[in-house]
Amino acid sequence: MNRQLSQETKAALAEETPLERLGTPEDVAQAIWFLASPAGDFFTGQVLSPNGGYLI
Repeated sequence: MNRQLSQETKAALAEETPLERLGTPEDVAQAIWFLASPAGDFFTGQVLSPNGGYLI
């Protein structure tokens, strides 16, 4: 999704994110893994937004 962005733009986005880094495909995969696992079996009708706090 961010492939076309310059390194400067990526660095600026990371700086604006509370976790001070950009997300990775693994970050999203872990959220999906959680929801699909027994640990997530009591979650219903929720919207998870793995964004490092960028959108609060």
